[in-house]
Amino acid sequence: MELLIDHRWLLAQQEVLLGKDLTVHDYSIFVGMGARHRVNTPRLGEEPDASWRAAVLVEELVLLRPLPARNEYFAYGVATAYLEASAQPIEAAYELWRDLITDIRALRLDVYDIADRLRSWSI
Repeated sequence: MELLIDHRWLLAQQEVLLGKDLTVHDYSIFVGMGARHRVNTPRLGEEPDASWRAAVLVEELVLLRPLPARNEYFAYGVATAYLEASAQPIEAAYELWRDLITDIRALRLDVYDIADRLRSWSI
């Protein structure tokens, strides 16, 4: 199932995940995330799937930090919600998420590596 989201979906997820803390530092990042995640050919020979689309969301939330705080937690929540809504739920221990976030911050992973990691957590 191909689920395409936009900035409104991200704002709705923010309300679900963060409750009353609805401050956004840069709305344009949410708009850009929606646009990038909709790309139908991310590179030659690659077809985007739900894991790649979720990886885009995680990468941008961790690196671009659109919220004043809790971007990593929001990335986790958005990715799991997106994959669940796409009928591809994942399950991973806190330590796996922590390591993923650390590797993204250190620029050791690109979006394809992040997607591979998310795929490996499929249940």
